[in-house]
Amino acid sequence: MSFLLIFLGSGFGGVCRYLLSTTVQRFANGWIFPIGTFSVNMLGCLLIGFLAQLSEARGLFPGDQRLFLFVGILGGFTTFSSFGYETVQLIRDGEFLYAAGNAVLQVALGLICVWLGYVLGRLV
Repeated sequence: MSFLLIFLGSGFGGVCRYLLSTTVQRFANGWIFPIGTFSVNMLGCLLIGFLAQLSEARGLFPGDQRLFLFVGILGGFTTFSSFGYETVQLIRDGEFLYAAGNAVLQVALGLICVWLGYVLGRLV
């Protein structure tokens, strides 16, 4: 049953990732920086921090619910595999500054967003 929940959650998270990433990138009007993936990763980090805090502090999302949400939906939603691919593509295209900015910003701001999610979760 756990595998089925993860499978279903991942599919849903992946569709959400695609929709948000392509929408944000479209609004960027051809900007070379992968802002769509960046936005998805930051939102995913914020959500996992917030929901983890609620789970730990209030006992929400036990067992299979946690697998469905954290491993399934958020695992399918966050896109660090896409992040790695796009960063390598920027390097291959000679866009070293964008590649470095992408790597540093996603890691540093991702950690800040996880922390901020925990802080927000404490306030609820």
